[in-house]
Amino acid sequence: MTHRLSIVILGLSITSSWGNGHATTYRALVRELVAAGHEVLFLEREQPWYAANRDLPQPPWGRLGLYGSLDELHDRWAAAVRAADLVIVGSFVPQGAPVGDWVQAQASGIKAFYDIDTPVTLAKLARGEHDYLRPGQVAGYDLYLSFTGGPTLQRLEREFGALRARVLYCSVDPQLYYPEPQPAAWDLGYMGTYSDDRQPGVERLLLQPAREWPQGRFVVAGPQYPDGIAWPANCSWRPHLPPAGHRAFYNRQRFTLNITRADMLRAGWSPSVRLFEAAACGTPLISDRWAGIETLFEPGREIVLADGPADVLAALRGMGEDERLAMAARARRRILEGHTAAHRARELVAHAMDLQLEAAP
Repeated sequence: MTHRLSIVILGLSITSSWGNGHATTYRALVRELVAAGHEVLFLEREQPWYAANRDLPQPPWGRLGLYGSLDELHDRWAAAVRAADLVIVGSFVPQGAPVGDWVQAQASGIKAFYDIDTPVTLAKLARGEHDYLRPGQVAGYDLYLSFTGGPTLQRLEREFGALRARVLYCSVDPQLYYPEPQPAAWDLGYMGTYSDDRQPGVERLLLQPAREWPQGRFVVAGPQYPDGIAWPANCSWRPHLPPAGHRAFYNRQRFTLNITRADMLRAGWSPSVRLFEAAACGTPLISDRWAGIETLFEPGREIVLADGPADVLAALRGMGEDERLAMAARARRRILEGHTAAHRARELVAHAMDLQLEAAP
């Protein structure tokens, strides 16, 4: 294996961001890997809902391979998997467990699992749900890359036999996310697909503040919200917002809100890509509180941590404009210094190189 790697990634989707955050992560990572001289083949299962909502049907970097079934995957792409220096299977890949069995049997290079949903994955395993990963498969991967850091890494190694669990946080693409001053349309905005476990946070930290401050302007963007939600009169909702609209959306907010899924809250050390995107746009951050967030942003100086509506309203109504902009600038600087897609691509290659050195005679 040389410093120019041949990489195959089997991921949920790179062509469609509809209802998933995986696509933006894969797009930025693949682009930076290719820019660094590595060869990347991304393999994606054809799914009707993604095929009908492709906002990047042909990525301009690397190669894309679509397959309609496990048999087609085996027939068309076995040679590429066998020849690759590094093969990565992502979380939530359709039939990911049999895909993982096949990769572990076929690949001669490094075999890695990239868990973009680590706490959700562990909760699924605890419930006996093994659609994209079985407990016994974990030790069959040379490398377990996790969106969640902290104690979860030790748990993966201790309880599940992961040979090497390493954090590979989400990241931001600074070519797409940057300040673009526009008149503020909303005092507080939130972007995220609806989920039952995240909705109480949306209610507590956005909808309730909206009700208590009728003069404020609020917005929620994301798909799959049920019809029965009672949106306050000063809160608008828009369905799926494609990545091409994210930068403008952030730049039109005075503050943006981060809400963390319940499994991620319990695990801690699980930053959402939305935190990094908004920070890169220079939009001040308000977030729910979870263990490890202080390792990414300094509370009070780079981010507002909110436990309830009063904390949100104190920031929206009480923070002076100079401090609001200064906090946003500090957070943006922090992200650009350590959390871009280029940083993640280098970290991924470094993990592969470490394994190469370990395997060397």
